[in-house]
Amino acid sequence: MGRLDGKTAVITGAASGFGAGMARRFAEEGANVVVADLNGLGAEEIAASIGDSALPVAADVTRRDDIESMIGTAVERFGGIDIMVNNAGYTHKNGDLLEVDEETFDLVFAVNVKAIYHATLAVVPLMEERGGGSIITTASTAALRPRPGLTWYNASKGWAVTATKSMAVELAPKNIRVNALCPVAGETGMLARFMGEDTPEIREKFKSVIPLGRFSTPLDIANAALWLASDEAAFITGVALEVDGGRCV
Repeated sequence: MGRLDGKTAVITGAASGFGAGMARRFAEEGANVVVADLNGLGAEEIAASIGDSALPVAADVTRRDDIESMIGTAVERFGGIDIMVNNAGYTHKNGDLLEVDEETFDLVFAVNVKAIYHATLAVVPLMEERGGGSIITTASTAALRPRPGLTWYNASKGWAVTATKSMAVELAPKNIRVNALCPVAGETGMLARFMGEDTPEIREKFKSVIPLGRFSTPLDIANAALWLASDEAAFITGVALEVDGGRCV
């Protein structure tokens, strides 16, 4: 038996990077997976690579109606939702905090903050009906050990960690566990924005503060998410799990 046999997971931002890694890994362990992303074509490609247990959904997580439609589609196809992974994320380019325009600021908080609120309102009643569930948010080491140059992104991820802990306490009586992942910078499409620009010198600078000496990979994050989603973590809630090669030590 797989570790997620019989369970259904919705994963946002799943057309690439950490989200795609989670979708593949969850499916390997028996889950039905909703591959949700603003990039609908990318979501279709990832779902096709997984097979019949994956359902692609084009969704803009900044829009409540999109999230409600995504959740409704998941329930219609698979009968319910056991795992909600708030993985979609956005960042401003590394640089002076005074130079981040308001439109970019609003988008960072719409994707990294408000989307969690929308998803929670949609899935908690469904999970309660099923007797419990697991909510996982991809936060960041930026929430715990913030770097200069990413101030507003750092703040959005700090919110995600605080929300995770508060939700965990409030939803525990409903048997809904809530946890966050805190990855260090990874080999994903947002890496260049995190660094400001992508050069060998800047990569080495970022790696130099990671004791294990490399960036995170989608598989690193997927394995951590798998554990949090599985029954092996049945007594784990309110945790901000560092998946960072020692960065936050």
